[in-house]
Amino acid sequence: MSYQRRKTISVKVGNVMLGSDYPIRVQSMANTSTMDTEGSVAQAKRIVDAGGEIVRFTTQGQREALNMANISHALREAGYTVPLVADVHFNAAVADTAATICEKVRINPGNYVDPARTFKKLEYTEAEYADEIGKIDERLVPFLQICKEHGTAIRIGVNHGSLSDRIMSRYGDTPEGMVESCMEFLRICVRESFTDVVISIKASNTVVMVRTVRLLVAQMEKEGMAFPLHLGVTEAGEGEDGRIKSAVGIGALLCEGIGDTIRVSLSEAPEREIPVAKKLVDSIEECAHLREVAKAQIVDDTVTVEFHEKDWEDLQLKASMTVGALFIDQLAHRLVIKNEGFSAEQLKDLADGILQAARIKFTKTEYISCPGCGRTLYNLEETIAKIRAAVSQRAATDKRFATLKIGIMGCIVNGPGEMADADYGYVGAGVGKVSLYKQKVCVEKNIPEADAVERLIEFIEDDLN
Repeated sequence: MSYQRRKTISVKVGNVMLGSDYPIRVQSMANTSTMDTEGSVAQAKRIVDAGGEIVRFTTQGQREALNMANISHALREAGYTVPLVADVHFNAAVADTAATICEKVRINPGNYVDPARTFKKLEYTEAEYADEIGKIDERLVPFLQICKEHGTAIRIGVNHGSLSDRIMSRYGDTPEGMVESCMEFLRICVRESFTDVVISIKASNTVVMVRTVRLLVAQMEKEGMAFPLHLGVTEAGEGEDGRIKSAVGIGALLCEGIGDTIRVSLSEAPEREIPVAKKLVDSIEECAHLREVAKAQIVDDTVTVEFHEKDWEDLQLKASMTVGALFIDQLAHRLVIKNEGFSAEQLKDLADGILQAARIKFTKTEYISCPGCGRTLYNLEETIAKIRAAVSQRAATDKRFATLKIGIMGCIVNGPGEMADADYGYVGAGVGKVSLYKQKVCVEKNIPEADAVERLIEFIEDDLN
């Protein structure tokens, strides 16, 4: 079966066109403070110079949304025409402002009108549920009108970690709930004849992410829609683990012809995401073909796949992209990778990493860490390194540490929700303050940052005992 890309409508985002008639676009998100004009402009330039085609900034409030005009002006003055995206959570009025300035505005259905989720089990009558949908309609339609007037595209960006309590009450923490959260907004867009819409539906769990996107595509087809899709595994982490996890999830869908723009969310400098994303895009047809070969040759519950790569990162990405869906769909549970030039131990570690990313077998500590943004109020990379070192030291004498899942989040937007898949969590709570979680329950609030890593390890040890 040859690779064939899903057909979508075309969407204009500034000077960039999205959709199946155009190349798959790669993008990233700044992690500077949006009020730091100079730093934000410099970082956006680095992203574009690395090959990024769209750049997103967090806009927590009106000040940040308004300052996007200064960032845009400085970039245009320097000859950079990259479309800018405002990322909005919790404050729909900010989206209205950003739509007059930026080429695209991302809104999150989980917190655009609904309050931040509390993880409480709420009950809604049919009338109450319909009333909540009415509130979305009342707030979204004026926003769409502003977007029409200014030629602004939108991204409806659903995150597994920030579904509303209303959606949770009816659908639970499920792919079906994520899809319905998106479709509620899409149906209003279609009714209002607003089609400059891109959709993302993300999770840190690759199985949830892939199944949900497939379900969304099927539901859109059922309702006569064909909007472009932005793909990403949120909170993928950093280093080899983040690359493997991203390639497993994003690659599974790209090889099926799904995806029109992608972001590899790494807990690293955002410009470092771009080369990884470009490699995934460049490898689609090759990996789609190799997947079919590997699928046809599954024997004794084992996928065996051979590559001829000289670069280690290239092998990581291609192997993950090729076989990821086979394990997400549980067509097999063991993996053998062959590639001359790398040791048997390296290849086994890579196979184990892919199996862990596809949620088949856990052989090492997993870090669910966000890429950071202007909301992050601590040094994410340094903190991840400290937590890794501390956990590794404990794992040397206590094997229970060796297969933990630990969430490391910059803020509360998706943090507590995405950490439902983690055993323990470390979440930025404010300037110099951190809160600790067990799964999605906060167990200690506003710890001084200087003490937080040690307190996390102490809490894990006490809890395990």
